Amino acid sequence: MEDVTKFDREQETRRVLLSFAKSIQERDLVTYEHSRRVATYSQRLARYIGWSRQQARDLALAALIHDLGKTWIANDILNKAAALSEEERRKMQRHPVIGARILIGCDVHPFYVQPVLYHHEAWDGHGYPLGLRGEQIPLSARILTVVDVYDALTSQRPYNVPLSKEEACKRLQEGSARSFDPITLHAFLHLIKITPKFTLSTTPSSALYDRDLKSHRF
Repeated sequence: MEDVTKFDREQETRRVLLSFAKSIQERDLVTYEHSRRVATYSQRLARYIGWSRQQARDLALAALIHDLGKTWIANDILNKAAALSEEERRKMQRHPVIGARILIGCDVHPFYVQPVLYHHEAWDGHGYPLGLRGEQIPLSARILTVVDVYDALTSQRPYNVPLSKEEACKRLQEGSARSFDPITLHAFLHLIKITPKFTLSTTPSSALYDRDLKSHRF
């Protein structure tokens, strides 16, 4: 009976998280496209460093909604091509807390909340929202931090042109032991090196997203 209850809870959690993913897709397709790529990269890296298939899939599901809080940020800030003002930056930096609060309000397991809340923390403590450092940051969030930045660097954004895989890896390496957990970063860079055509397309069909959401591929 206990196992059945646990299964039901897990299925309900998946339904809740996938519904949030759908809301991100409907609110801002660019953010959703980014999140879907980050989910795939997170799953690959988690498996590479020894996580089980289920753990890696759970992390991918958390990654899919890691920017949930951005659905509460105004479009003129989200899509601004110029540098953000100090006030706009403060508003943008609230999105991890907003997303985490939404999930906590839905009684979502902390495993899914942690990557959402901490994916902008930095290894040396200069990140936000709490200024955690080193291993104070959950490993799930450390994984997400690395792959999130990789996708941001290799994707077309209103405020930057995409870098090549080689340029992005060099930029990531420059942040080792500052922005990124050096061990997690080393594993990710090696994974990229040994994986042909690692970088995902930044212009996939939205129809594929609908298919993945409906079939619970994450």
